[in-house]
Amino acid sequence: MKKVGLTLFSMILFFAFSGGSVFASQIELKKAVDEVVGTPYQWGGTTTSGFDCSGFILYIFNQYETKLPRTSSSQSKIGTKVEKDDLRPGDLVFFNTNGKGVSHAGIYVGDGQFAHSSSSKGVRISDLSEKYYAKRYVTARRVVTGENYEDMIKDDHASEDDSQALEE
Repeated sequence: MKKVGLTLFSMILFFAFSGGSVFASQIELKKAVDEVVGTPYQWGGTTTSGFDCSGFILYIFNQYETKLPRTSSSQSKIGTKVEKDDLRPGDLVFFNTNGKGVSHAGIYVGDGQFAHSSSSKGVRISDLSEKYYAKRYVTARRVVTGENYEDMIKDDHASEDDSQALEE
């Protein structure tokens, strides 16, 4: 039985770092997101009392001890640009909802979906292909790699010893 568990763990790690990371990382990230789905929208909110879009992202990423800038506009300038076809869970997706540049953000969770705090519906999961979001999509950024990405796909959250903070 121990061999089966070790083999399964090895396979998950292999897929996590060989481009097949969607399934492995989707599990832990989706679990963290599901805990706050339904939380109301609150402008400037960063707690489970209420989130704005970037506050929601900060909350999730703080669980993995990953530091990010406060605003969606600032978040859209860090990490590595990712093409829409190459998204993996944990990547940030950005939208222009006000006609003035990046004004909304979410976390890609896999299967063409992203989690975000909508001003009208609070924290929810939406499809990138929904007309509203598809039309307003701007870019995506990968802000979690290496040890922090490993922490996101584990069954528990990151410890202080193995975290790296991203600089703005």
